[in-house]
Amino acid sequence: MIEHSAKRGAPALPQNTLFLQFRIGNERYALEAMDIAEVLPRLQLKPIAQTPDWVVGVFAHRGVMVPVIDLSALTFGRPAQARTSTRLVLVHYRVDAERPRELLGLILEQATDTLRCAPSEFKDYGLDNREARYLGPVREDEQGLLQWVRVQDVLSDAVRELLYPAQPLSAERFGDAP
Repeated sequence: MIEHSAKRGAPALPQNTLFLQFRIGNERYALEAMDIAEVLPRLQLKPIAQTPDWVVGVFAHRGVMVPVIDLSALTFGRPAQARTSTRLVLVHYRVDAERPRELLGLILEQATDTLRCAPSEFKDYGLDNREARYLGPVREDEQGLLQWVRVQDVLSDAVRELLYPAQPLSAERFGDAP
């Protein structure tokens, strides 16, 4: 059954979704725009000691401390190149169902283009990569393959607990309270 739009006799278009495209090296990836809170230029970060190399730091954004990861370093072990098109993309991240969404920063190379397409155009590629569950289905177009990055699956349980502890650190926990 074909649905019709408000224009008489015109078939309704399939529901399209907006994606932000970026690159890791020469490979193309995409984030669903609904996951994105804000796109910023690359900023100075405060390093976090004793974290994986791809956890590149933290910064204050509107009174909230936001952890930042380098998606290139996480995926292929090489930090993102410092280009004018390298961005700090803030995404909505749900730590768990009991807590409100938090912000997570992603360093992304060449994060300048968008794409509007039906999510159904992305197809599973037949590999169960348990170490990179965030790498979702792929879409083929005239430029090659584009892979969907699922924000919710970017952090492992151990790193999620490190960056978003259930009990926020406070002066009382360190005996500094009056």
